[in-house]
Amino acid sequence: MNNSLSYYSVGALLYCPANRRSIVDSVAGNRFGTKYSLAMCLEDTIRDDCVAEAEHILTDSLQRLDRYRQTRNFYLPQIFVRVRNARQIGRLCKAFGESARLVTGFILPKFSLENADSYIQEIIRINETAAEPVYTMPIFESPSIIDPRNRYEILYTLKDKLRQIEDRVLNIRVGGNDLCHAFGFRRHDDESIHQIRPVADIFSDIITVYGMDYVISGPVWEYYNSPNWERGLYHEIADDKLCGFVGKTVIYPSQIAVVNEAYKVSEKDYADAAAILNWDRASHSLVAGSAGSERMNEYKTHSRWAQRTLFLAAYFGTRNY
Repeated sequence: MNNSLSYYSVGALLYCPANRRSIVDSVAGNRFGTKYSLAMCLEDTIRDDCVAEAEHILTDSLQRLDRYRQTRNFYLPQIFVRVRNARQIGRLCKAFGESARLVTGFILPKFSLENADSYIQEIIRINETAAEPVYTMPIFESPSIIDPRNRYEILYTLKDKLRQIEDRVLNIRVGGNDLCHAFGFRRHDDESIHQIRPVADIFSDIITVYGMDYVISGPVWEYYNSPNWERGLYHEIADDKLCGFVGKTVIYPSQIAVVNEAYKVSEKDYADAAAILNWDRASHSLVAGSAGSERMNEYKTHSRWAQRTLFLAAYFGTRNY
């Protein structure tokens, strides 16, 4: 789905291991600002023999946040839990108790034909009893989509399956590092993942299959303290935007501000988008020059871009450059 502001509101998604107890005080102390979402990870960041402990810590963290919310004013981000398997979703919801209301949804790693049905049925089941919608964000990172001979068949089959919960799929996400790992690739801080053609081709196919119906978020940027990390992140986000991605997975708080700034809509784009969506349909002409007379605006071919632009501006804001 990409027809509502809520699907554009994940923005910068900050990943955090679910066993990090300090995250509660960081959130309650507004240390990450007031425009980001939070992913509590129980998968790749947690050792296999520490999952039960991490689940317990996560439950305690949510309950503490819930209590803090009763007495403090702070920005509470959308919170997502990255699980390991479908069975974990129901178990966690029971453990969270009333604090489950703080969880916007669940992130489904390595979403594939092997696990899609179990994940989808669990999301349906949870939503049958939840007071508020429980969303999901499947991650396309499984090695099964690497082989181009059957990639499209897999992607379209998964899309057909997701139609059962289409309005609950807040974003489609892509696992850049997992796909790079399959090839033994790793980009430097002056390189964009879109330069890695085998991975970029997979991204392109995901955008082609899902981009007209869903918001698709950009891959993680792993640099945060190198000489070129900020410039490199801006560069990759520019490529992300041009290719159709919205938002980005981040792994360090300083990256949040960069993502939020990079996704601001220029005032020129905002003005053109507003003009296109407010077009006088009684007019005999459906084409006109932009406000600055720099380019052509055409109602029939630019209306979807215009709606997307206004959603981005509503969440990220605008800039005058």
